Amino acid sequence: MEEMEQAGQAAQAEQAGQTEQAVEQAESQAPPLPVRNERFRWYILHAYSGFERKVRESIQSRVQAFGLQDKVGRVMIPTEPVTEIVNGKKRTIERVFLPGYVLVEMELDNHMWHVLKDTPKVTGFLGTGDKPVALTEEEVGTLLYRSDTSKDKPRMKIKFEKNESVRITDGPFANFNGIVDEINEDRETLKVMVTIFGRSTPVELEFGKVEKIE
Repeated sequence: MEEMEQAGQAAQAEQAGQTEQAVEQAESQAPPLPVRNERFRWYILHAYSGFERKVRESIQSRVQAFGLQDKVGRVMIPTEPVTEIVNGKKRTIERVFLPGYVLVEMELDNHMWHVLKDTPKVTGFLGTGDKPVALTEEEVGTLLYRSDTSKDKPRMKIKFEKNESVRITDGPFANFNGIVDEINEDRETLKVMVTIFGRSTPVELEFGKVEKIE
């Protein structure tokens, strides 16, 4: 009985050793992680305004088709969140704040220049003649930083004018009408003159709590 237990333990130890050896062999044969291309630089492509997202998709498709995945990194469109008022309801959308610009991180050579230049809806590179200008990391960071920080407080895509009539949609003065007296674009607030008990009273309100009266 004891001999059988020892034989079983020896078999388990041998099997464990084989498993560990197989794992080590598989790890040694695993493909290495891709190394970031140190020759990558950022460039700006000019595109038809309104077609920035379509151009980004076309670039990504062409990179796949021409087998240039090791030549191209990120393809970015600087955007910012904007809150719209539609039928009295707020919704936040991503708006392109640099119309006609697409940022491409890549190792640029003559072939890559032609592949991207010939992308539909692309008119050329930022630069003079056939010499695209590379952006510094700081310049690209400034663009992307703006798009990131603006997400903290979406901007309202709605313009008010002094002396126009508005209706309050939220808060203790909901459904009251008033006249715009002051506009603070930075804080996105309005001072609205509301008639309460026959007396005109200033009320400060956020853009999102007021709607225009058509």
